[in-house]
Amino acid sequence: MKLNKFAKLGAVAVLSAVFLAACGSKSASSSSKQVLNWDENAELPTIDLSKATDRVSFDTLNNTNEGLYRLGKDSKVEPGIATKTTVSNNGMKYTFTLRKNAKWSNGDKVTAKDFVYSWQRTVKPSTGSQYAYLFSGIQNADDITAGKKDASTLGVKAEGNYKLVVTLEKKLPYFKLLMGFPSFYPQSQKAVEKYGSKYGTASKYMVYNGPYELTKWTGTNLSWTLKKNNDYWDKKNVKLSAINYKVNKSNTTAYNLYQSGKLDMTYLNAEQAKQMSNSKELVTRRGSSTFYLEYNQTKKEFQNKKIRQAISLVIDRKQYVNKVLGDGSTVAKGLVASGLAKHNGKDFADEAVVKDATSTDTAKAKKLWNEGLKELGVKELSFSILSDDTDAGNKTTPFLQSQIEESLPGAKVSVTNVPFKTRLDRSEKGNFDVVVSAWGADFADPISFLDLFTSDNSYNNGNWKNTEYDKLIEASKTTDAGNTTKRWNDLVQAEKILMQDQGISPIYQQAQATLVKSKVKGVIYNSSGANYNFKDAYIK
Repeated sequence: MKLNKFAKLGAVAVLSAVFLAACGSKSASSSSKQVLNWDENAELPTIDLSKATDRVSFDTLNNTNEGLYRLGKDSKVEPGIATKTTVSNNGMKYTFTLRKNAKWSNGDKVTAKDFVYSWQRTVKPSTGSQYAYLFSGIQNADDITAGKKDASTLGVKAEGNYKLVVTLEKKLPYFKLLMGFPSFYPQSQKAVEKYGSKYGTASKYMVYNGPYELTKWTGTNLSWTLKKNNDYWDKKNVKLSAINYKVNKSNTTAYNLYQSGKLDMTYLNAEQAKQMSNSKELVTRRGSSTFYLEYNQTKKEFQNKKIRQAISLVIDRKQYVNKVLGDGSTVAKGLVASGLAKHNGKDFADEAVVKDATSTDTAKAKKLWNEGLKELGVKELSFSILSDDTDAGNKTTPFLQSQIEESLPGAKVSVTNVPFKTRLDRSEKGNFDVVVSAWGADFADPISFLDLFTSDNSYNNGNWKNTEYDKLIEASKTTDAGNTTKRWNDLVQAEKILMQDQGISPIYQQAQATLVKSKVKGVIYNSSGANYNFKDAYIK
């Protein structure tokens, strides 16, 4: 999923701080005391799950809605709307039995038809969902997204109100993890049709079936509240009465509020992390999120591999993570985050590593740069680097600018820092030269990263293309999908091709130093997918 550039988290910024109304007891009955005030660092773009693409939206959807499964600690699959799952012998058909006491916040029952409608809406080309590709592998999904078949032919059917049948056209090793991701949650057709173009653009233009309801969000304001959903089937186990969010792009302010006792959790920048290194409240969360430079390869200069390599080789990533970030983030080994997936005891990131893709070698960079300029027929090159306007973003672009201009003769770099939503919009429209992009895994499998850079993927904003890469990704989903080793090797080779061609330039794997008050309990954090699950959270 798309990340913003806070200090980083699933995308930087993922989290934020937490205001506490009072100390209170563990009991849910003390509702006035079971309130978290959470300081967010990025805007909430949408709550339309068919159109959501970013960490803030998915975290909000994960706590205000619910799918067939919920993902608990360490992404463990737990019951959501589904109470029973039956899988056919060939692994191509899943039958889900749904609970009969699940309701929408308007009192309507949640039924199998809500899942059918939601999935069909997402894959329908007219919806414009950038996450429709995740449905690949479900019967007819690819043909539907390509406009070759009608959405009604998707391999998902309702047999009555409480039985959902999903038919695959190829095995999906990560299928159950997908079922816990917000893109696969149900939607109320009544709500979509009632609100029309306003659906999902403000809290009042939505219905909810999860532990909380979103309130007080106008679609443009920088604050909102999640309040306990009294129509939720498991409301007796939801202890918090409310979570108040307020966007604050300066973690200095949040840090001061934490120190004054008004916050229960805050992200730390490099200086703060050093100051609090011995604190018992220091918690460093490592995410399955990678930040990287994406080059606009519709432009001649960035079609030149040597230019891309030269820019990558002058970036001192160790200095960046240690001096600029200083929050526990590490130098990226490649696109796929370390610790995300292993095969036969070996980490994917280690097996797919191409050292030159993330190393620093100024002499080699200058040689490649000069050769690239000569091939382009120019003596200098001017370009802009785009990033977010957060604390981290505002530190990152000057660092990159300095590294490039000081090491590459004739390089003239300007920087542009804009709000998260604006950066996403400009990236999607190709309105950039070089952009600091970020991606957090939607589920614990390398394909969640590698799918991004196939030729036709909507997230391939830089427009990098490689036929062999496309073939390997396709083989991992089709001919080799049922063979764990072959599929693994396909994905390893695909990443190596991306890195050897410097299709992108990985910079770092996000980690976030935070301070968390000991009174905050039960918050579940997963490094992939929707990061935060507040269903079981409470204040002690």
